[in-house]
Amino acid sequence: MSLLFEPTPIAGAAVPLAAGGDGDYPRVLPELRPAFVAHGPAMANLERLFSPGALAVTSGQQPGLLTGPLYTAYKALTAAALARELETRLQRAVVPVFWVAGDDHDFAEANHCYLLTQGNEIERLALREREQTAPLTPLYREPVGDTITDVLASVARATPDTEFRAHALGWAERHYRPDTNLADAFANALAELLGEFGVVVFRPTHPAAKTAMAPWLLAALERAGELDAALAERARELLESRRAAPVPVGDGASPVMLEGSLGRDRLMLDGAAFTTRRSGERYSLRDLSQLAVQEPERFSPNVLARPVMEAVLLPTLAYVAGPAELAYLPQCTPMYRALGVRPQVPLPRWSGFAIEPRVAKVLEKYRIQPVDLDQPEGQLEAALVQSEMPPAAAQAVQVLRRTLDEEYDRLTEAAVGIDPTLKKPVQSAKHQSLTGVAEIEKRLVGHLKQQNEILVSQVAKARHNLFPLGQPQERVLTALPYLVRYGPEFLRGAYAACERLAIHLAAATEGR
Repeated sequence: MSLLFEPTPIAGAAVPLAAGGDGDYPRVLPELRPAFVAHGPAMANLERLFSPGALAVTSGQQPGLLTGPLYTAYKALTAAALARELETRLQRAVVPVFWVAGDDHDFAEANHCYLLTQGNEIERLALREREQTAPLTPLYREPVGDTITDVLASVARATPDTEFRAHALGWAERHYRPDTNLADAFANALAELLGEFGVVVFRPTHPAAKTAMAPWLLAALERAGELDAALAERARELLESRRAAPVPVGDGASPVMLEGSLGRDRLMLDGAAFTTRRSGERYSLRDLSQLAVQEPERFSPNVLARPVMEAVLLPTLAYVAGPAELAYLPQCTPMYRALGVRPQVPLPRWSGFAIEPRVAKVLEKYRIQPVDLDQPEGQLEAALVQSEMPPAAAQAVQVLRRTLDEEYDRLTEAAVGIDPTLKKPVQSAKHQSLTGVAEIEKRLVGHLKQQNEILVSQVAKARHNLFPLGQPQERVLTALPYLVRYGPEFLRGAYAACERLAIHLAAATEGR
């Protein structure tokens, strides 16, 4: 039995964004070439991206330790499969591009990862913690640091000795080095890992990309007041139509971030000028215009401006998104309109479980689905054990419960006819009796659990695998242990699952 990929489709896929700009998609500027990273077959895709008429299917994520949770790979592989499907349909070059959001400053999210050990335990590996008073340094300037040596040693101890182990650990060691930063480590690791599938990685934090983005971010600052009002109105429209608007707007915040004395900071409208939200540094629009020429690396888009900047720099036909992104992308519409940018079509990534053979056997043995494990620990086990209860005992408990319920109701009716105040004590006695039955049933199940230790243990291990820490596997576990166990089969299996989804997604972009 081989590795299985069981889909759990993302609900509420977004509809195409309202039209922004007119005309064809932008052509990638030649000066942006150094901002891209590509390996293997993806190198040819990078050349094609600069050809006339080329399009892109994009996805992206902020940097993570050892490439972060599994959904990072699923995003990129969905983009790769969709690009190939669209190229066949459109007869036009379509290249998958992964945007590494290295401007992100959330080190607490990027500094750790979780893996499943040989003993089926969840282990948290972390680089270090950032002091609460430390500047919010963007991840592209945050060093990996010396503690990566301990992290990689822990991975080596936690994973089995397989034919793929040396290659998988070597890949991690090549890219996650003490002397590099988290964003570059992430970008280069993904580029090598996904090069086979044609995925090109883009670093918007590269000086060439920062320089290209700066005029557009300044244009957003020039319209900051107008955009603030338009974004607030858009959020109101979405909420009135019972759709989500998760990103707070309308508080005078511009869609542009500036790195200042306290790190990455939001530029807030302050009369005719701007002030950084946390550090209180004040700039006129003229100051910011000069700064954008002299130090463009200090500027970055916020969460609502980022997809717009992507559509400015890349000929993006579609963006492969996770559920959180699908929720907030409809809020971006005023940004596209104000800057005259053609929006991409947001589409859901592949979502699901990587089911190892040992887990598949447990699911088959007890006739359960992966989603059945999404219950508090012990609840499913109790239900399965209860199904093993001898029929005579199960029937006796059921009959006793029904009889007590019916007879106490008859007694209540009769007692009320004598004296209405008797209703409460009779109902109290009924509750005590039914509680006693439940306690007996609980003890029966408890004894059955002891007799079914194997069942309880196997189901618990399956839950650890598919719902580690009580969350879906794809949102917690990193890919490295799967690469050690299964080698190329892991990503190829995931890609095949994404191909099946891509056929359906491609139809959503037709007519664009």
